[in-house]
Amino acid sequence: MNSEARSQTLSRGLQTLETLTRAPQPLSVADTAAELGLHRSIVYRILRTLEDHDLVSRDASGRYCPGPGLAVLARSVARDLQSAAAPRLQHIAKTLGITAFLAVQEGEDCVTLLAEEPHHTGITTVAQRPGSRHPLSSGAPGIALQSMLSESAWEQLHPGLPYRQESREARERGYAVSHDEVIAGLRSVAAPIRASNQRAAAIAVVYLSTEHSEAVIGELLRETAEQITAALG
Repeated sequence: MNSEARSQTLSRGLQTLETLTRAPQPLSVADTAAELGLHRSIVYRILRTLEDHDLVSRDASGRYCPGPGLAVLARSVARDLQSAAAPRLQHIAKTLGITAFLAVQEGEDCVTLLAEEPHHTGITTVAQRPGSRHPLSSGAPGIALQSMLSESAWEQLHPGLPYRQESREARERGYAVSHDEVIAGLRSVAAPIRASNQRAAAIAVVYLSTEHSEAVIGELLRETAEQITAALG
């Protein structure tokens, strides 16, 4: 096998992982193949290889979703940031009864590094898998990350992505909100972590409903982001 073929195989495997992490629900082999524009037999072999390494897993119906191996890989990324955020995510999830997570910017995507779901709340919560990603141009975490830059700096770094009015508002109040942007029916609130020695990051929550107002959630996240920034020095 020549180097070009090996590169193509690796590229297809990574594209498969990206497709699964972006999907709001597990995908079948046929669904994944359609998303990638590849033959089902090729995608099946890729998925089985990824499954052998715990990078994808199958649910009861045989559909594929991101696997626990991605979380293991994610732990080696921005370790100081994750260590500072982990206990605070647990506190947020327990206090608010909704899922809390840490997201970082990767190119023009927003990627989840760490997530904490509440326990024994009696209400439906939203799962947020480490490794999942969505475009930086949508959702509260993306807005929060954008708010860390001036409009001119953003346009220079991301000429294809407009600077949102919501980012201007987030810069003033210290947190961002979004409704129905990444997944229909979900709400999110996020606050930027302004640590100069770390990659651009935000702490966020995602939920269907909650008894807490967005202002209360936003202030808690803003204060938590400041605590994480201080812990990172």
